[in-house]
Amino acid sequence: MSISPVRAASAALLALGLAWPALAQVDPSPPGRRPGDTLNIPGLPPIQLPPGARVFGPNGPNTGVDDQPAPPPRPRAATPSQPGKAPARADDRRADDKRKQADRIAPHSVPTQEESRAKVLDALYARLKAADDEDDAKGVAAAIERVWMRSGSDTADLLMTRATAAMAGSDMATAETLLDSLVTLEPDWAEAWNKRAMVRFHGENIDGAMADLEHALKIDPRHFVALSGLGAILSKAGLDKRALDAYRRALDVYPQQPEIKKSVEKLQIDVEGRDI
Repeated sequence: MSISPVRAASAALLALGLAWPALAQVDPSPPGRRPGDTLNIPGLPPIQLPPGARVFGPNGPNTGVDDQPAPPPRPRAATPSQPGKAPARADDRRADDKRKQADRIAPHSVPTQEESRAKVLDALYARLKAADDEDDAKGVAAAIERVWMRSGSDTADLLMTRATAAMAGSDMATAETLLDSLVTLEPDWAEAWNKRAMVRFHGENIDGAMADLEHALKIDPRHFVALSGLGAILSKAGLDKRALDAYRRALDVYPQQPEIKKSVEKLQIDVEGRDI
């Protein structure tokens, strides 16, 4: 692809709502911190971790990140009554029995963070598809995009904040370095792959961008921004049939997208011809 079509595709992506919000830069960690307070990525200054996070790994410090909070202490069982002491009251015994029962069933009944996130997204995608008003749909889409930006890891979220800030400031080299770390740290985070696809596209790495978008869509087939971005790249590359399929999939998830509808109508004529 020549430089001119790539720039045109970039403009098309931005017109589709793929522009990145400007985010405030986070200051690098100050000197004097203990080793567990920073995450070191080659080629970048040390990154301060959120409070409570520490660096760990199988080979010693600074090889990974553990940002999971410590589990809450288990309630202590009531001690049996001893000679000379008043026996436990019936209310206390019943409360202790309830705590023991909760301990037995909790691991099987409390949803994981990943399960809760999936349920939230399922509900939002259903609302997005059913929305019959463009403004309402935009509100739901914005809510979905906020969920996309949360990985479940404070450290990964901090790296994403820095990456998007670098993208907004046109520092694509820093953004790509951060996103390379993110897709390694959180390989099942669709938004990390989608963001790196944007960076690669702007660097004219079209094959890399398409590979990242396809990876993002394997994780979340309903990622309408990745679908729209893939459609734009395929269309500019002259792969109209595949572009039409990507745009149609984007509309199936998010029907209230006027610009995507226009792209589908145009490509439908080019690929399938006019109705007689």
